[in-house]
Parts: sequence; structure tokens; C-alpha cells
Amino acid sequence: MHTTVSKDGTFIAYDRIGQGPALILVAGAFSYRKFPGQVHLAEQLAERFTVFNYDRRGRGDSGDTGPYSVEKEIEDLQAIIDAAGGSAYVYGLSSGAVLALRAAARGLNISKLALHEPPFVVKPEDRRPPKDLGKRVNGLVAEGRRAEAVKVFMTEGMGAPSFVVTMLRWMPVWSQLMALAHTLPYDAALLDGYSEGKPLPTELTNGVSMPALVLEGPESPASLRHAAQALAQALPQGKLVSRKGLGHTKKLNARMVASELMAFL
Repeated sequence: MHTTVSKDGTFIAYDRIGQGPALILVAGAFSYRKFPGQVHLAEQLAERFTVFNYDRRGRGDSGDTGPYSVEKEIEDLQAIIDAAGGSAYVYGLSSGAVLALRAAARGLNISKLALHEPPFVVKPEDRRPPKDLGKRVNGLVAEGRRAEAVKVFMTEGMGAPSFVVTMLRWMPVWSQLMALAHTLPYDAALLDGYSEGKPLPTELTNGVSMPALVLEGPESPASLRHAAQALAQALPQGKLVSRKGLGHTKKLNARMVASELMAFL
């Protein structure tokens, strides 16, 4: 494990494996650098890249200096880019893709950008999470009701059926989901204003001038597919890849994702 220090003094933990151009992995909700899917992806990519697999703030071994802000998460990613030599390729999954995109729009030195099914909602007919999702989840965590916070985020935020949450309670992964419950409002904050069934604002995409790959799976919910398609079209150098098996709402297919990233990067 390595560490670097973000602008506000927060320690950010990361693993570094492989050789080649620097590639940073930005995890989504309910994930951190030791999550199996993240580890497998890093291992696949290490054949061609120096992979920086880091814990977003509040997760794993990283610190969590409050109060939270999206700007601080962008500064954390900047600290990893600095540790990688000052510029890097960046891949983001789900809310991690939103963070990566917002960082690129802010002007971070990202040479190529890969965005995997960011959970924007760009069409009014698609399912939308409640506007107060982050506030409600934060309140449940503050009350010590972490299991309820996970359930609310998964069912009302992500659209998962209730029986899926019930099944997860009996699986080893449940303890990991519970441990990350306090970071779920951070993911909600990243999406604030971008999940209301409206087109993405131009300031989120116009300045993202580097080559950008957007990945989506035809088996994914319509809202994710519509968002990926709209984003690829809006990015100046956006390219959409739709391929069965790239949907991320089930187990991440690390080998397939790595294959697409290697072809793009």
C-alpha cells in the first residue's frame, strides 16, 4: 500500500501494480480498492499499464476529513495524478465515472478518459432517484441504521429489487457494504442535479477535450444506457462502445472491460 496527501491534508491510500503508462481506476458506490472486481480489473490491466487503484476518501485505508465536498474528491484524484507523474489515463465506473468526468471538466491533466455507465438520468421517462436521497441516507447513518441506509440507497437510488438486498444480507459481501454506508451520501452528492431526467449541462462536457470512451451494456437498465449514449454524443471526442457483458449492475466482467480499455488506450 502507498499513500499520498490531498490538498486538505487527507491521506489517500492506493496500490500500484504493473508497468507502462499510468492508468487510474476510480471506483463507484459500494466499492473500494480491495473489492474483488476492482482487484481483478487492476490485475488484468497491469499487463500493459502502471495501474493506480485507490481508495476514495472515507473508504478502505483512506482518510475522511470533513465536511465532504465534491471539490475535495476532485482534489483527491489530483493527488493520485500527481503521484502518477502529473498526468494519467483515468477509468471511472458508475459514480466513479461521474467523479472522473467532473474532474476532467475541472481541468485535471487526464490524457484519455474512460467512463463506464455513469448513472446520470437524462430522459424524463426513466426512473429517477429521490431528490433527498443523500440527506436521508446520511440521516440513517448518523442514527446508526447502516443496514437501512444501504437498503434505501440500493432500492430507491439504484433501483435494485428489495429481494436482492435481502439476499445480500446473507452473503459475505454484506459486511463490506455496511462498512461503506457512510460514503453513500458522497455518491449522491456527485450526481446532484444530474439525475433529474434532463439533458446534461454543456459545462459538464464541452471542456472535456481529450479522447473519451463511454462503455455500456445492452443488458443494463434503460436509464444507464440512455445516459451513456447521450454522454458519448455530447463529448467532443466521445466514442460509445455497447457490448453485451459490459453492464455493471451485476458482477463486473473485468476481462471484458480490460480488453476494451486496452483497445482504446
